[in-house]
Amino acid sequence: MNRRAGPRLRGPAELEVIRDPLWDNIRLDRPALLALDTPTVQRLRYVRQVGHAFLVYPGATHTRFEHALGAYHLTRRALASLEERGELEQVPEEDCLAVRLAALLHDIGHYPFSHALEEAGFPSHETLGVAKLHQGELGEVLIEIGGDGFAHRVGDLIGGRSSSPLQGLISGSLDLDKIDYLSRDARMCGVPYGTVDVDRLLATLTLVETGTDRHQVGVLEKGLSALESLLFAKYQMYRNVYWHHAVRSATCMFKRAVRGAVARGTLSSETIAEATDDGLMELLITRDANPLALSIRARRLHKRALDLPASDVSPEAQPWVAENPQLLERVEDALAGAVGLEPGELLLDFPVRSSMLGVDLPLRTRNGTVERLTDAGRAGQLGLPRVADELYRTARRLRVFVARAPARPLTGLLELITWPASEVECALAGGATLL
Repeated sequence: MNRRAGPRLRGPAELEVIRDPLWDNIRLDRPALLALDTPTVQRLRYVRQVGHAFLVYPGATHTRFEHALGAYHLTRRALASLEERGELEQVPEEDCLAVRLAALLHDIGHYPFSHALEEAGFPSHETLGVAKLHQGELGEVLIEIGGDGFAHRVGDLIGGRSSSPLQGLISGSLDLDKIDYLSRDARMCGVPYGTVDVDRLLATLTLVETGTDRHQVGVLEKGLSALESLLFAKYQMYRNVYWHHAVRSATCMFKRAVRGAVARGTLSSETIAEATDDGLMELLITRDANPLALSIRARRLHKRALDLPASDVSPEAQPWVAENPQLLERVEDALAGAVGLEPGELLLDFPVRSSMLGVDLPLRTRNGTVERLTDAGRAGQLGLPRVADELYRTARRLRVFVARAPARPLTGLLELITWPASEVECALAGGATLL
């Protein structure tokens, strides 16, 4: 297949091979090497992939840098599989180059310690990452690789806004980021839960026509079992690793520590966004003298005073518990006072991941027709999404973490979290007892 040559790059064409514990040899072409050598990407060497999970699983010290390499590697493999079947004939070479770079750069905006600070109300890492594509040395390199509009093309893929038929490789039910992080996190944590049939998944990716002159990443019917392995691995990793009670305790303490430092003016949002894991912890301890940060470093984590599966919590539980960190913090301190604890000694946790087992992609059947796989599954073929809500409720848990034993029981908490945010605000403003 003839390809249109891209812009000339610095120096001769090069290919490097990096040894990886998960995928063995990862081959990097010249554009990837140019991007990899920028400070923006090198920072990811010092940002752990799974945040505070290393406090429970000591091997979980792998980084966003390794994950970026893995996502890039899987993207190259997926493109090779599509090309072997002749499915890239109508896809511009610029799209293929952009999707490889988007896979490599998709996490450059990540905060220290995984997604904790996004839960705490900070802007999304995708927003920060897209902005960084146009800044500093990385911005210059992307212009050299693909011209003036190339960073926008990569940013649209990272932000899920691209019209490219390859968008689904970067974000969607089958994105390669997900395949790498589930496989890598399970390997490095030493748990058997993240097993994904990667070879089968990559071999059954296809570009499906979903409209006039429009194509989308989908899956062949023979890849459904492999897709189900991906979904179940995600459920198992959330239940056993990402939402492990000690991981969530440390995460809640960290969120509270950072929000407090920002409120006191000792740290700025800009400083936090550019920090590394250890760099931010050092700032919290030395500049902010933060007792929660000191406790995390010493692994003196808050303990569980309450731990219930979501199936035991009213379906009327309000979204402010997970989505309004400012109100949640005020509620936590009011509850702490009501049970004889100090501010910051009681933390409430009810994490949200409603799309945990979500599916929305085209399926090419054995007879050549196209169907849509959704959360309703496909009769006789993909059953897991049909029980997704029940699985989600077993993985999700309502927890209260405390620094020491409360003097009084938390009677009334389950009713409190069903109050609308406006009612909670009124109760706090009037000094009413929440329990």
